[in-house]
Parts: sequence; C-alpha cells; structure tokens
Amino acid sequence: QVQLVESGGGLVQPGGSLRLSCAASGSIVSINYMGWYRQAPGKERELVAADTSGGVTNYADSVKGRFTISRDNGKNAVYLQMNSLKPEDTAVYYCNAGIRSFYRAGDYWGQGTQVTVSS
Repeated sequence: QVQLVESGGGLVQPGGSLRLSCAASGSIVSINYMGWYRQAPGKERELVAADTSGGVTNYADSVKGRFTISRDNGKNAVYLQMNSLKPEDTAVYYCNAGIRSFYRAGDYWGQGTQVTVSS
C-alpha cells in the first residue's frame, strides 16, 4: 500500500506565496518521478512541474520563473514553492509520483489540496 499525502494549500492574496508538500509512504522500493498537477473548475488537469529521478525538472510555461519544484529523496517528499501567485493559479493541486512498491510499479496520486488566490 502506497499513499501520497499533500499539505500546504490555502487562501492567499495575489502576489503572495505558498509552499505545497507531498510525502509518499508505504511499501516503497523506489520512486522514479514526482510532480505536481492542477485542475481548475471546468478545466482539464494539467502538469505544473515535475522532477525525474535524474534531477531533470519540467515546468508549465505559465509558472516558469514563479514556481520551484524540489525533492527530498530521504523523506520520499516533493515540494512546490509558489511565488508571485495569480488568480489564475487557483486550482486543486495534486501530487503525482511514479513508484515501485513491493507489489507493483505504477502511477500514484494524492487526494489534492486547494489553492485559492484572491483578494
């Protein structure tokens, strides 16, 4: 059994900052990639940022220069530092990871954390 648990969402004013955290737990053998997706009301889920096991990072164009993804492999954790937040960043943010457990290798998702950017 593998779980991803996110934290750190909330309400912030435009221009503000938030830091999302996601920790993986369970019968983990190895973690390949970890990343963040988001889904705004009425829109499809989209990639925000991802970090591969080789340390290569990818960002959506809309967040480049404002968001930073980082990993702590010792804690099986991934973080998303979000600065200069805009109202259009409002969405539910989901942690995603490619994990090999004792039982299977697959794609895992967290339950989501709400980020609201509003004055």
